[in-house]
Amino acid sequence: MSRFRLRVLVLGAFALMLSFVSASADIDTWEKHWPQTDFSRHSVDLSEIISGGIGRDVIPAIDEPTIGGLDKARQVHDPREPVITVTVNGETRAYPKTVLIWHEIVNDTLGDVPIAVTFCPLCNTSIVFDRRVGDAVLDFGTTGNLRFSDLVMYDRQTESWWQQFTGQGIVGAYSGEYLTIIPSRVEPFGAFAERVPDADILERPPLFARNYGVNPYAGYDTADAPFMPGVPAVEGIAPLAYVVAVGDQAWSLDLLRKEQKIETGDLVITWESGLLSVLDLAYIKESRDIGYVTVQRRTVEGLQDAAHDMTFAFAFNAFHPDGTLHQ
Repeated sequence: MSRFRLRVLVLGAFALMLSFVSASADIDTWEKHWPQTDFSRHSVDLSEIISGGIGRDVIPAIDEPTIGGLDKARQVHDPREPVITVTVNGETRAYPKTVLIWHEIVNDTLGDVPIAVTFCPLCNTSIVFDRRVGDAVLDFGTTGNLRFSDLVMYDRQTESWWQQFTGQGIVGAYSGEYLTIIPSRVEPFGAFAERVPDADILERPPLFARNYGVNPYAGYDTADAPFMPGVPAVEGIAPLAYVVAVGDQAWSLDLLRKEQKIETGDLVITWESGLLSVLDLAYIKESRDIGYVTVQRRTVEGLQDAAHDMTFAFAFNAFHPDGTLHQ
């Protein structure tokens, strides 16, 4: 049995035990550790939120990102290594998943816009948010909690809790609010460096002792079930099959790999080989090629990147139970 699968069983049993604790008992514990969070305000059933077995900020967000050029990065990153890339007001930056897998959140500013670059390994969700809500600029950290095996973030200004998959405030002062999603891509570092040679990139943080380039969830994307319990069952497809989601529509990666290009309405979705999984083998550079997708919309100004996510089938099903999954 792999270390990951053993960890799944241990933490899964722990979370299952927690799920039998009453919601009121959970709130009593939460209020003790989150005195600034208004638990009387929530937009989801609190019993759906469970501990991931770790505490607040045990997975530390990056608040002071070190940004460097691509020449130096070429000496560090495999060309097939996945990076989350985003353009804001003409400025483009890449964020390596080999770093995000250890930190999950980067609070940054790009093109004079405060952004949060987020990655939940348990759902393989890579989403970039505008950190502004009204007149406030928020900074995000990790709660250590999960809902449907997805990262629950918090903002340090009000300690409200936010669902990473949707960008929705689910507990606290910002309950019911939504963060604005900024379109982004997940693409191979080499393809990105060729596409935008004058861009920059998040460097590996110098202040954290992390084994960047190693996957702490080895074997996860070929596992039989999500990391934690409490996730709605999905039918007709493996729970951890990759899918590409655009709103309440999704397409299986197997279908995209077969078709290579799908056009529907104003959407153009393409698949190309050359991207390594960060959730396969322990050493990411040795992992399998799962390919990558580009999602764009036709506009009067030409093709424009569209907000989307390459996630797991169970996550799409959990957050879009009435959505359509094309296989």
